Amino acid sequence: MSIGELRQRAAELGVSVSYWDWHGHEVPVSDETLEAIVSCLESVGESAVLAADDGESAASEAVAPGPGERSWGFAVQLYSLRSRASWGHGDLRDLAELAAWSARELGAGFVLINPLHAVEPLAPVSASPYLPMSRRWVSPLYLRIEDIPEYWELSYPERRRLTELSAPLRAASGTAALIDRDTVWTAKREALEMLRKVHLSDERQASLEAFRARHGRALRDWAAWCALAEVHGPDYRTWPSRLHDPRSAAVTTELRGGDLAAQAEFHTWVQWLVAEQAAAAQAAARDAGMAIGIIADLAIGVHPGGADAWALQDCFARGFTVGAPPDAFNQRGQDWGLPPMHPRALVAADYRPLADLVGASLALGGGLRIDHVMGLSRLWWIPAGAPPTEGAYVYYDAAGTLGTLAAAAAGSGSVVVGEDLGTVEPWLRDALAERGVLGTQMLWFERGWSNEPLAPQWWRRNSMVTVSTHDLPPAAAFLSGSQVTDRCALGLLTRPESEERADAARMVDDWIGALVAQGLLDPDRRPTADEFTVALYAYLALTPALLIGVNLAEAAGETRSQNMPGTDTEYPNWKLPLCGPDGVPVLLEDLPGNERVRAVALAAATPSTL
Repeated sequence: MSIGELRQRAAELGVSVSYWDWHGHEVPVSDETLEAIVSCLESVGESAVLAADDGESAASEAVAPGPGERSWGFAVQLYSLRSRASWGHGDLRDLAELAAWSARELGAGFVLINPLHAVEPLAPVSASPYLPMSRRWVSPLYLRIEDIPEYWELSYPERRRLTELSAPLRAASGTAALIDRDTVWTAKREALEMLRKVHLSDERQASLEAFRARHGRALRDWAAWCALAEVHGPDYRTWPSRLHDPRSAAVTTELRGGDLAAQAEFHTWVQWLVAEQAAAAQAAARDAGMAIGIIADLAIGVHPGGADAWALQDCFARGFTVGAPPDAFNQRGQDWGLPPMHPRALVAADYRPLADLVGASLALGGGLRIDHVMGLSRLWWIPAGAPPTEGAYVYYDAAGTLGTLAAAAAGSGSVVVGEDLGTVEPWLRDALAERGVLGTQMLWFERGWSNEPLAPQWWRRNSMVTVSTHDLPPAAAFLSGSQVTDRCALGLLTRPESEERADAARMVDDWIGALVAQGLLDPDRRPTADEFTVALYAYLALTPALLIGVNLAEAAGETRSQNMPGTDTEYPNWKLPLCGPDGVPVLLEDLPGNERVRAVALAAATPSTL
């Protein structure tokens, strides 16, 4: 195939042959990248796709319900929110109590949480919520052991053992030490194995059986993967080849009776417990008056060797990872290490894998945030072994993906928020709005025609607005300039530090000027970090946006990012507990008396006049 034919075929298959970089320059995609992607896409034949197109389309005319009224809520990395009763890691009881307190005392309408997706069944446990083993199931790290009904059936020696397990973890919650998932899961795993031996009442057994029947093969696949992973490791690609196919006779034989069957049953039971506690958190939120309640988060992808990748192999494109081309903040580009779903395989399956995934996520609360919602339209595919700069955009059938999402949301009565930050094609935001999907606006990215801070009246109504995200530094770090210092130290800059600092300082000064112009800051002196943060959220309250997300860590005065894109072991990504500006931990019980948090919440809750 000639170069011209290759580029024509790529375009026919929905592959961009060039893209516009963050400097505004058009960059051609290399022939090597195009050849690899075209070969992959052609692996699903035309006949399968045409057969699916001839059937009833999943792209219905469904529209997701919008929020009934304007509201605000905390956005929290749940693992970081610890209480005196949690085992060194935030849990679903902590979520329920945060929701109830913020609704009753502060008038919050929702709590937005990080993805609670399932992780490895044995330590070491991955830290990133955005690189899960499965997006369909929930990590049992978020279980509150004492809230499991069978806990009260334990003997005195057994309860004493659980107290011994939890004591050092509860003590760790009172320190600023990093979240230690391995220690937490080792302790909770022992506790769960003890509780598993307690006989279920007839009513509880019936509930478990109903859960098993409701989730069918998907639950069986998850439990089977967990049982096999405990023997062969959490990456199915390293297992004996006979176990690579989840439908093979070898897998069936391996799980027939004995220890592996018992372990599979254990993991089924654990997911039932998690589902109960997640439902209890949503019930607590609604009982406290929240109009929406818990907004769950759906990550953009999964680990390439994990449970979803094993069970749904035909739906993933092999030999590629998903990421992003270079931008102003991540100047080397990003490789997230996630395998992309195959667009033609999705069409051939009539979008059932996507519908099942969205449905499971919607069951966790009253709303859903879609991480990198642009992935429903296009994804940046990077060939294995290539740097992020050598990728290309691959397009998906947006009518089918958005229709599937909207239909699931409409069926459950759930609000949907799409994270459409970064490079977004203009038509996509209109398509999202037509389906009832709210967008996302992040303050640091919102600029007007002359690159000035976007005036409040020009922000979108159908959106969730925030000051920052988990991938960006808190407001205090922008004000002090420490965000540049940190990124420079980690080698994340591609231009001189002086140039980066000048731009960062100019941006902060622009925003201080905008806040002064709105009467939100004293024009005669530079604001403190607390004043700056409060003023920024008060600015968001002046916009017409339907939802305002308040980053709890930012409100508490944290100066560090939860995640530093482009790093791995160089930075403690996803391990920071909730702390104040002095590095002292802030526990759930401390929030009602925390004036800094209350001031930010009050600023966000002030009604807009727009």
